[in-house]
Amino acid sequence: MIAVQGPDSAALLDRLGLPTDLPYMSWVESVFQGSPVIICRTGYTGEHGYELLPAWSEAEKLWDACAALLPEFDGRVCGLGARDTLRTEMGYPLHGHELSLDISPVQARANWAVGWDKPAFWGRDALVAEKTRGATWLLRGLKAQDRGIPRPGMIVKSDTGGVLGEVTSGTFSPTLKTGIALALLSRDVVVGDLVQVDVRGRDATMEVVNPPFVTSHVK
Repeated sequence: MIAVQGPDSAALLDRLGLPTDLPYMSWVESVFQGSPVIICRTGYTGEHGYELLPAWSEAEKLWDACAALLPEFDGRVCGLGARDTLRTEMGYPLHGHELSLDISPVQARANWAVGWDKPAFWGRDALVAEKTRGATWLLRGLKAQDRGIPRPGMIVKSDTGGVLGEVTSGTFSPTLKTGIALALLSRDVVVGDLVQVDVRGRDATMEVVNPPFVTSHVK
């Protein structure tokens, strides 16, 4: 999968002769230089963008064509590290961090992704019960009030030292110029609270916020 993301993503795909007039979260089958490719109006960055799915044998050809056009749009080739920073700024969950066998969609505040109207699916009864009674833990955002940069696994505490939860994803936000995190916290913690994150033995003050940390431009 090749992700072309950013305000000029449509213009770049236009130069490749690929369709771009797609509703958000839709996809279409197309052809690039005689080879089939699926164009998805999706992404994991919070920016207007597309994800291209060529056949494995044709991926290098499409990649090279995209990369060759980047200077024309002042674009850059980026890896998963950059993608992870952008998705954290948007508050997007990542499996193994904000979603897992131990962290449900209800706890991750991803109810929108569950087909609640379906009469049956694996885990439905457990999820409905958790949604009805209210999850004990909920995913929140944390924004640093000092120079501390939170990282996954760091403990979130109250001012008196009581454990409130744990950071699931954390990084330095290049947009906000400060540390940000997603954290699974006790449901008693609310937006606006100030908490402490144990950053390598030093308490760093963080404000509890609702993601996203930056404005979405997906549409």
